[in-house]
Amino acid sequence: MLKGGIIILKQSLQITIYLIIIMSIVGFWPIAYSDTQTNTFNPFQNLTMRLIKDGFDEQFIHELYQQKDVYFNVSSVSGYFQHNEASLNYNQFLEPYAINKAWKYIQKHFSQLSKVEKKYGVNKEVIAAILLVETQLGSYTGNSRVINTYSSMASLKDESVRDRLWEEIPSEKRLSKDQYIAKANSKSDWAYTELKSFLTYVQREKMDPLTVKGSYAGALGICQFIPSSVLRYAVDGNKDGNVDLFNESDAFESIANYLTKFGWKNRLSLKKKAKILLNYNRSSYYVDTIIAVANKLHKYKKHHKK
Repeated sequence: MLKGGIIILKQSLQITIYLIIIMSIVGFWPIAYSDTQTNTFNPFQNLTMRLIKDGFDEQFIHELYQQKDVYFNVSSVSGYFQHNEASLNYNQFLEPYAINKAWKYIQKHFSQLSKVEKKYGVNKEVIAAILLVETQLGSYTGNSRVINTYSSMASLKDESVRDRLWEEIPSEKRLSKDQYIAKANSKSDWAYTELKSFLTYVQREKMDPLTVKGSYAGALGICQFIPSSVLRYAVDGNKDGNVDLFNESDAFESIANYLTKFGWKNRLSLKKKAKILLNYNRSSYYVDTIIAVANKLHKYKKHHKK
């Protein structure tokens, strides 16, 4: 009897060790509060109350934030406090293979892009350049749930949540504590506005908010609009009754509409075009790259016409 019990105990220990190894390998081991909300700490408690107070349906909000897939996303949000735009390799988009890829993309969607160019006065090369830099022509639109990105950032208004995120950021990549707090407060206000815009958008379009994924910064679709820009500038390009920025027709026309709302015309000087593009992304590196890619595509077009 004793011998049998020892054998069973050994087998149980072996199974337990085996499960631990498997969980570690496949990534199911829970990490802090980045993967789930614990019973002792709910980072979205005040946020949900704020959303309900601002007019969102109470049942909708409570059901949404009780979903296991809605959680405080440390890896995504901490990027705001480590990211350096200037360090991005924009030169990759000027390589011959990238320009050739963008040229083929234009040929593939030539009819749609021609209609947009005629309607808005934004040439194909500029639209393709933006899509190349933003999402590799739609091949990578991000894998972070937008609801988690904005909810996590908006919740930094709470000191307890803000302090927990600070502890999660590697010390060698941190801003100073004062800089971090100032930026967290500023970003939380911005994120709350974007969160409200996102929830308004998905409810309007009858979309499941958990299915919408985007960049670490919360931009979505192949053209990478933030939610407030979606509400202001996104267009139903294919006239199917929905605005879906993961659809090429909607994305093409939305980019063109966005640029024209800020005054874009093909005859404008390079300096004025650059100023308008800064509204799309506040990085001079980004703007310079868009213009350079568009120019290369324009030359590519002339070469292929010969």
